[in-house]
Amino acid sequence: MIERLAWPRVDSARPADGGIRHSRLTLAAGVGAMLLAVSPAWAADDQGDAPVIEQETPDEGPTAEGQTADGPYLSDWYHQNLTVIGSKNIRFGPQQVDDIYLEYEFFGRKGPLDLYGYIDFPKFFGVGNAADSGIFDKGSPVFMELEPRLSIDDMTGQDLSFGPFKEWFVAFDYIFDWGHTTESRQNTLYAGLGTDIDTGSPLGLSFNLYKRRQWENYGAANEHSWDGYRAQLNYSYPLGSFDNGASLVYVGFTNHDFGSDLGDNDPTRTNESTVATNVLLYQFTHLRFMAVARYFHNGGQWNDGEMAPFPNSHGDSFGLRSTGWGYYFGVGWQF
Repeated sequence: MIERLAWPRVDSARPADGGIRHSRLTLAAGVGAMLLAVSPAWAADDQGDAPVIEQETPDEGPTAEGQTADGPYLSDWYHQNLTVIGSKNIRFGPQQVDDIYLEYEFFGRKGPLDLYGYIDFPKFFGVGNAADSGIFDKGSPVFMELEPRLSIDDMTGQDLSFGPFKEWFVAFDYIFDWGHTTESRQNTLYAGLGTDIDTGSPLGLSFNLYKRRQWENYGAANEHSWDGYRAQLNYSYPLGSFDNGASLVYVGFTNHDFGSDLGDNDPTRTNESTVATNVLLYQFTHLRFMAVARYFHNGGQWNDGEMAPFPNSHGDSFGLRSTGWGYYFGVGWQF
């Protein structure tokens, strides 16, 4: 989940460009993606957005060295998990969303391909606040994010490292929210260049710089255009292992969106947005627990403090609260 999107339920009378749903995490954000984004080499997995751990994770992790298809996991490179995630105060849309949902997450490194992705089933258990809708109540049945990177070093057969930059990638981030109508759907592609950074320490660090191609965006004014950029910094640090076979890892990533035109003619929207995600992952060979604290600044490019341009699901006016903290908690199974 490197970056799961959270949307609000909004009265259908709202303006067509209101954008009823907006970025939800990458991480599950939301966590899976976040963990994935953390590691450049996928030694263990942002994203999002829901966690997978990347890079230098302790041996107890699913990507531990020496584990093969004959080991505890189905594949020696394609790692998977199913996680039940509860989220609170998620601020990617004009209304804060609480949800309990199911997530399938996957990641791995094979040759030049460095892969991360997740598929969320919103409100899968029928639990959420008034702004939440999902698979069983006419909301989006599926939200997904794919973050493949292709190693330029591997594809060219050249060592392009210099200084602390140890490997270079053509990087992508594709987000799709399968809403039932154009105004309840997101379809976004980020494309650019990425690198893994040698810190000379257990700290795993990677950086991606993307340009954004926007198709559907919940009816927002920047649909079907090239609109803005994203700078993404991913980091992870192993905190320790325990006698019971568990390991504890910190994973984080920060997405900064900038250079957009969305807020030029609309005071309720902004041209910049920042989301910083912090994950603690406590995991055994299969069982894992995660806790996520995510800070939003104008989440989903909604201008915090402005009045929303449409009423909420009860027909009332409301102020945008797109800046502040949101939280995720999850229990998952790695296989």
